[in-house]
Amino acid sequence: MGGVNVICDMSCTGRNSLPFSHRLAKACAMLNVQGITYRIGGRVLLEEASVAIPTGHRVGLVGRNGTGKSTLFRIILGDLSPESGTVNTLRNARIGTVAQEAPGGEESLLAVVLAGDVERAGLLARAEHETDANAIAEIQTRLTDIGAHSAPARAASILSGLGFSDEAMQGPCSALSGGWRMRVALAAALFGQPDVLLLDEPTNYLDFEGTVWLTTFLKSYPSTVLMISHDRDVLNQVVDGIVHLDQGRLTLYQGNYDSFDRQRREKQALNQKLRKKQEAQRAHMQAYVDRFRYKASKARQAQSRLKALSKLEPIAEVIENRVAEFHFPDPERELAPPLVAMDKAAVGYEPGRNILRNLTLRIDPDDRIALLGSNGNGKSTFAKLLIGKLKANVGSIVSAPRMSVGYFAQHQMDELADGRTPFDYITELMPDASVADRRAKLGAAGFGAALADSKCSTLSGGEKARLLFLLATYHAPHVLILDEPTNHLDMDSRESLIMAINDYAGAVILIAHDRHIIETCADTLWLVDKGTVRVFEGDLDAYSEQVLSQRKVVQNTAHAPAPAPAARPAARPHRQLQKQLREIEERMETLKGKITVLDQALADPSIYSEEPKKAADFARLRTKLANDLESAETEWLVLQEDTADA
Repeated sequence: MGGVNVICDMSCTGRNSLPFSHRLAKACAMLNVQGITYRIGGRVLLEEASVAIPTGHRVGLVGRNGTGKSTLFRIILGDLSPESGTVNTLRNARIGTVAQEAPGGEESLLAVVLAGDVERAGLLARAEHETDANAIAEIQTRLTDIGAHSAPARAASILSGLGFSDEAMQGPCSALSGGWRMRVALAAALFGQPDVLLLDEPTNYLDFEGTVWLTTFLKSYPSTVLMISHDRDVLNQVVDGIVHLDQGRLTLYQGNYDSFDRQRREKQALNQKLRKKQEAQRAHMQAYVDRFRYKASKARQAQSRLKALSKLEPIAEVIENRVAEFHFPDPERELAPPLVAMDKAAVGYEPGRNILRNLTLRIDPDDRIALLGSNGNGKSTFAKLLIGKLKANVGSIVSAPRMSVGYFAQHQMDELADGRTPFDYITELMPDASVADRRAKLGAAGFGAALADSKCSTLSGGEKARLLFLLATYHAPHVLILDEPTNHLDMDSRESLIMAINDYAGAVILIAHDRHIIETCADTLWLVDKGTVRVFEGDLDAYSEQVLSQRKVVQNTAHAPAPAPAARPAARPHRQLQKQLREIEERMETLKGKITVLDQALADPSIYSEEPKKAADFARLRTKLANDLESAETEWLVLQEDTADA
């Protein structure tokens, strides 16, 4: 796949007050998908699919799981070749996405993110060895144009927004878990600022706090974005268009997700009405033909109607492909409140090292509680305390007699045995039931005969989630703990899940980054923060503002000017100081060499008369390099003092 020439000016962004359809006609198409057809295993995923994404627009790509959204991304990136059709971009446009393999080497998080800007990394590498004055000037001018010197601060700001501390940014990627590594990969993609940014479910590895920050970041992203997402709130806040992938075709709608949903339903209703009208018309014509086709006086009219009947194109039916509904059985026996009462409890994984403390809380049978707080603050620890995997080290926790707890968490997908089937798991739960009863139970959960006998290794993420929901709720628990339940579920399945939670009669503890499910299912917010759990008195809007405000303070603090010399940092090891001295000395020599090259060029009188612009550029560059050298010398002197004291 390569860029193509498009007869329009790159400055055309399509952002104005014109109606969306007019903007599409006038705007430059940054990304143009034309007539793509792609099959996999004999199944058509994309059939003559076409869409044009205008420059500067942020567009959501939606559709049922398995319809081919990720496949379309791979075709756009050039990883897959379609049977027919083309994908074109504006000339020299850069397409970027999150790396499929999370970084896991010894490089620091900051270094990995900085490498996400390929142009900057290449220019800096050239600058280290370039000796030609003209080339040095061009490199430094371009580095200035792309903001290369402020890049570390910008990279750190993105990492901070995604939940990394200043200390973590300097550490190696190998020290992180898979989910946190994916955050680093996302940070690198955002930092690279490609002309077309492709994001495939970017919030799946984020907590609510990270999702709030990412939403704000993408709302002001300066280039084109095409994002696969089933997060309704993110799509409502970020995008100005929705591409719907349905039955192999792509359709572009104006507005955010709610607007798309309304337009689609109106279109479906209109199609349904037209189809009924056409069916009545067809039935009337058929009745006339059946009655008069063999009557001589009416034969010509009957023949005419028969011909019209054959040409009557059927209105496209609304194919619902209804998702199997979720159903969580209500507790058989109602228990007196409270279900759980905690009094000054503390919990941790080792004696004397508590993660959470001073827990004074209660859970009642009709509670709907959402846990807020950044990953790593203790939400999962609190969930393990509730399900009995951890015991209180201090204080008391009293649970109602015969209380049962159901637990769903994303990590349980990895615990499903590859060689086992849904039927194997339901057999364990229903050992005395007939095969028909077991299959009926599976069928109600969306597992038909073929799927029920499929090995777990072949199930999709959404199918594994359905199986886990079935296993977690089979015994009709009094308390249901759901840890990120919407990951891997498409939009319709999420809505079905929301209905099931609201119909369920037991208590619900919800951990989710999806704002829509929190707002529709929870009526109480608990904040897990600073080593405890407490009731949050505000709503999600207030909490989102608090998150953004706190992260802004953290970023400003992290990148504040260095303190005055009087506030010197703690002494560092002698070996570390020596290493830093050598690095600064090498940097000083490089700067001196570049200044010498520029001085030689500026010493030639002809440059001022023949190439005055170049002379001015060289002079500005020399001033900048001289300032950099002065800063390096100052840093060297400070380190020399530290070395003497060490």
